[in-house]
Amino acid sequence: MTAIPSPSLQDLGTISTERLIVRPLQEGDLPDLLAVNGDAQTTRFLPYAAWQHLDDAHAWLARMRGIEAGGGALQLVVEQRSDGRVIGTILLFKWDAASARIELGYVLARSHWGQGLMQEALRALCPRVFATLAVRRIEAEVDVDNTASHQLLLRLGFTVEGRLRQRWVVRGRGYDVHVYGLLATDPRPDPAG
Repeated sequence: MTAIPSPSLQDLGTISTERLIVRPLQEGDLPDLLAVNGDAQTTRFLPYAAWQHLDDAHAWLARMRGIEAGGGALQLVVEQRSDGRVIGTILLFKWDAASARIELGYVLARSHWGQGLMQEALRALCPRVFATLAVRRIEAEVDVDNTASHQLLLRLGFTVEGRLRQRWVVRGRGYDVHVYGLLATDPRPDPAG
């Protein structure tokens, strides 16, 4: 009897949408990501300060590679098909194969907000995560003040499952988060609606 290989986050491969390519992070993406993560407005809800130099990008890459090394995380980038520029990232992490769950985080360059780009990327990625990794649940935690992320997750069919008070401390500030969940069996909203 041949053993069926366990799925790997690397099995997600590259995903193409009408305007985007979602793919694993490469070191050559760092200059574009410096423009994304170097904006304090963009990073205000992230667990790290805005990058100041390419050295900050390399330190972040080393941290991401360390997280990925355990097999429970994968850092993806969101690339524009039109010009090949990387305009955001998506992190899949805390993959728990035994419980069939994974957590999701994301960031998009401020110059690309309000265009439906992250929604397009995640609408394509989530079904691939469910199918490839055999997860039953994708989770996200969002700062209660991050209205845009709340709206995005709701448009994708996530359900608000609760509020965790003073969940995280970032840059000396404790803050509450809303916890979101999307089950593989949940109905998906019509993208046109």
